[in-house]
Formats: sequence, structure tokens, C-alpha cells
Amino acid sequence: MKLISWNVNGIRAVIKKGFYNFVDTYKPDILCIQETKAHPEQVDLQLLDYPYQYWNSAEKKGYSGTAIFSKIEPLAIKYGIGIKKHDLEGRVITAEFNDYFLVTVYTPNSKRELLRLKYRQKEWDVDFLKYLKELENNKPVVFCGDLNVAHKEIDLKNPKTNHRNAGFTDEERMGFDNYINAGFIDTFREFEKGEGYYTWWSYMFQARSRNVGWRIDYFCISKVLRSILKNAYILKDVMGSDHAPIVMEIND
Repeated sequence: MKLISWNVNGIRAVIKKGFYNFVDTYKPDILCIQETKAHPEQVDLQLLDYPYQYWNSAEKKGYSGTAIFSKIEPLAIKYGIGIKKHDLEGRVITAEFNDYFLVTVYTPNSKRELLRLKYRQKEWDVDFLKYLKELENNKPVVFCGDLNVAHKEIDLKNPKTNHRNAGFTDEERMGFDNYINAGFIDTFREFEKGEGYYTWWSYMFQARSRNVGWRIDYFCISKVLRSILKNAYILKDVMGSDHAPIVMEIND
């Protein structure tokens, strides 16, 4: 069973940059997308192998948004986390399957000058973790997506010079600590302990070709699912977005 998560930085744009070839090559059973920047009626999507398609689009046009495309029919779908102030930007979709909940998330960016850091730390991170733990009361949870934080210093190229930049503040990193302390596993780090593995690169200064990046996209799972975790890795050579897709394989 192969699950892929990808911040596509605009689904209409990535369709023009080889998206269908990517799907045909890697053949995920379930594909989770962040930053769609579109409503479904704006996209002529040709994914015939994925009959189960779910979109959560932001009220603001051309902004944020998530989607799940699945070969397997979920038992149920939920949009958002049930808190209005968080749910206007299309950031969360939850698909319930037999053995787990799958949550795709596009975590709010704290923005330049950290204008949104207080909201991110005090409200979003707290409420999203609470939502995950409430799901976990019923069955295990997989959550994936662009979490907009590099957890450890090895998760970005230049930790010292980025310390108070959005995505690497102490507050955001503590938010990720809270996921780990609550019992979730960062699946990539179960297989790769080293540095130099990133999922996002700036479009400036040839950052991607120089591998000056950040690892801010994750698959995290409830501890009880560790026994079925087969692999987790980054498709660093897949182009089309400023993010690379990430993969998690589990034994079905």
C-alpha cells in the first residue's frame, strides 16, 4: 500500500508540469495534495484510476486548499476540524478507512515577520493536535502534508541563520515536539537518521540544485501502526513544485 503526499503549489500549474506522468510512474494507492489553490470546478482533472476524489478549497480564491485522490473508497470523509476559525482555508481533509484515519493537512505558515506565529502556536497547533487525539480515541491515525516546520537542526541546511524565520522558530518546533510527545511517529526518521534530506527549496539562488532546503513535509503515524510501516522516503527528483512528494509504504 503506497501513500503519497505532495504540496503541489497550485494543482493547475503542476498539471502542466508533468503531474500525470508522475502519477503514472509512482502509482500511489492514495494521493494527498496540499496547496491546490483551486476549486474542483476550475480544474479539468484526468485521474481515471482514482474514482474517489475529495476537495477542501479555501473560501479565498487561488489560496491554500487540500485534496485526496484515492483508488480505495473511504468509509467516511470529513472536511476541516470542526472549528470555524480554522476551517475557512481548506486546510484539512480526513478520510476514514477500515484500520485508520488518514488526515491530510496544510499547516498555516507563520509568514514573514512572524505575523501569524501567535495564531499558529496558540490556536492552530493546539486545536489540530487535539483533533488528532480525538480521532485516535476511535482508531489509529495517519496524518501527512506540509506542516510548515523543520523539526530539528538536521531538517534544514542553514539552521543557525534561520532560527527566527517562519518554519524554524522555537514555538513551531515545540508544536512538532508536541505531536511526538503525544505518541506520533515521524516515519521518515524511522529509516533515515542523517542530514541533507529536504522536501522544500526556495526558487531563488538555485537552492534546489545546491540542495539548500528544508524538510517540512511529513507522514506521521500513531505508534500502534509502526508494525505495518514498510518504508518512508522523499522523491527529491520529482519536479513541478517547490516541494518534493513524500512517500509512505505500509503493509496492507
